[in-house]
Amino acid sequence: MTEPKTGTLDVPGATLHYEKRGSGPLLLLIPGGGADAGMFTAMAPALATRRTVVSFDSRSMSRSPLHGPLADQRVEVWSDDAYRMLELFSPDEPADVFGCSAGAIVALDLLARHPERLRRVIAHEPPLVELMADPATYRALFAEVRETLRAEGLGAAMARFSEGLGGDEPPDQPAELPPAVQEMAPRIFANLPVFLEHVLGPFASWAPDVAALRAVAHRLVPAAGGESRGLPLYGPAARLAELTGSPLAEFPGGHLGVTERPEEFAGHLLAELAGTARPGSPVTASPATA
Repeated sequence: MTEPKTGTLDVPGATLHYEKRGSGPLLLLIPGGGADAGMFTAMAPALATRRTVVSFDSRSMSRSPLHGPLADQRVEVWSDDAYRMLELFSPDEPADVFGCSAGAIVALDLLARHPERLRRVIAHEPPLVELMADPATYRALFAEVRETLRAEGLGAAMARFSEGLGGDEPPDQPAELPPAVQEMAPRIFANLPVFLEHVLGPFASWAPDVAALRAVAHRLVPAAGGESRGLPLYGPAARLAELTGSPLAEFPGGHLGVTERPEEFAGHLLAELAGTARPGSPVTASPATA
């Protein structure tokens, strides 16, 4: 696997770590939750056969330290960071953006505020409470997760978080992680308290500018994992599709399909960017044939 070129970008209040692969039109990958650029390690090489692929650690996560004290994070600030990445790597041409989970929320704000800089934006399972069928339940859940973290620690908070989103109970013995995720795992573990305390609530409660997104619906691809049907985080993407008139795209796997099934996911991502994916149906071809 080709090693990426790494570097840093100074932005107001933080220094961002980034990874760059390939050549061609820019595809910016925005990670979610407590993850970082390593989230895309397994699928980035396939994408880089056709694109300049840039991923980065969001501010306050992993290798992107803040210049000041840690506080609740803001979608608009993270979106500004992503915009500065676009300016660095594609100053003269519109770019494509893929964001997952919290990164999908950032991508939506980026599209709403800077549509002229973007060719297509794929927002995979943004955890937007206000677009869920029962917002009050999930507002209460995320507030409870934060309080559980403070009172009982990370393990109890993550168990409540997983239970509330319909996930399985944490196993007694952790499953073997894919190699790319193994390398990132210690950083994710260190990031989780920051995510649960300072990112989850502020980001999940953010309200998208639906009118602005509807005006550029031809550039927006709301997306969800095919294996997420019936689970809470499928709902916001489906509702966003209804509100904006952008068809919902289904990707292989579930909320973490990008790490669970990276080759299939990369193939579908390339097909969506090219406009050749079949609506509502995950692509199962390899990236080389998609």
